[in-house]
Amino acid sequence: MSAFDKEKDGIRQTKHKPVELDTIDRKILGALAEDAGRSYTELSEIVNLSAPAVHDRVKRLKRDGVIKGTVAVLDGCKLGRTLLTFLVIDTSSYQATRALLQFTSRKEVEELHTVAGDGCVFIKVRAADTESLENFLMEIQSLEGVRSVRSYIALSTFLERGPSPDSA
Repeated sequence: MSAFDKEKDGIRQTKHKPVELDTIDRKILGALAEDAGRSYTELSEIVNLSAPAVHDRVKRLKRDGVIKGTVAVLDGCKLGRTLLTFLVIDTSSYQATRALLQFTSRKEVEELHTVAGDGCVFIKVRAADTESLENFLMEIQSLEGVRSVRSYIALSTFLERGPSPDSA
């Protein structure tokens, strides 16, 4: 098995296939997006269904992959990672782009996307300070096939959220 095949087995691209959602599903998702700790009883009052019916819907939404997990949203600044930076990385080959996937396991990497446009990869990094960001950038720049790295440091954040359950 080639290194490329092993890499593909370790990290798979998500196939984007929308799931059919009705108005009640979207209300449940909206309520959970606001507060994932809501009980089935609370949700049932919001959508005017019984708690068991809401439980079944939430189970289906989890099974279908609409709800990917229930997590606590942590404040990076309060955890000591105050430097939010967005990186646009240009590579010379597909293999070089795939090599950047090794950074998905790093705690300072919050998001990693392959993109179309001026760069090939977009990474959201939350570092403790400029020194740790510089070390991270040096690691990326040392990879064979990385042509350029553009850094955009966030000064203030006014909005961070996931997708809305409202229909498009």
